Amino acid sequence: MDREWLFISERLNDVSRICGREHPIYEHVGNFGLALYVMGFFKCRDIMMVEDVDDVEAGTILKEHFVPVEKEKIPTNYNILKFKEKYLLVIGDPVFPTHFAVLINQHSPQPFFSKLKIYGAGYDSLSELESEFIGWEGIGPEDFHYYRMKSSVEPRTRSLTEEYIDQKIGERLIEDYTAPKRERKRVIEWVGK
Repeated sequence: MDREWLFISERLNDVSRICGREHPIYEHVGNFGLALYVMGFFKCRDIMMVEDVDDVEAGTILKEHFVPVEKEKIPTNYNILKFKEKYLLVIGDPVFPTHFAVLINQHSPQPFFSKLKIYGAGYDSLSELESEFIGWEGIGPEDFHYYRMKSSVEPRTRSLTEEYIDQKIGERLIEDYTAPKRERKRVIEWVGK
């Protein structure tokens, strides 16, 4: 598993800092993108670079990159930082899901990590998620599904470059984030005012 546990831990800290339930300031970071980012599905340096994922695309990603698994098949001592496998709780119809929650630690009273619309990102128990979603848009207890991410999934890259415009000097800075940091090149182009 190499150092994947370290990257997962960093992504959880990253998400907890910017989307914490005390101050949910980044509302445009969606639940699906956040869960997939924590699992390492996207190859990007921080949560703000995650592409927005709607329910249709979430269903497609689920079908292509995850396999259904029975809850009983998940190890009782599962911890995302110690196991190679990554599990996802999918709420709603798997073709057009309503919510993703990443299974983090089976021994925790709140083993799932996700972003709720009003409350921001944080940890929840299954009963808390059930009370949040059962009855909403016809969701019942049978609409809680578990999936395991396929081990052959390559992280999805958002884009090869990020663009910044410096308003003071009128330059457009384009930085290639796919290259190692020491090899990155900035392309400076005059934009004019």
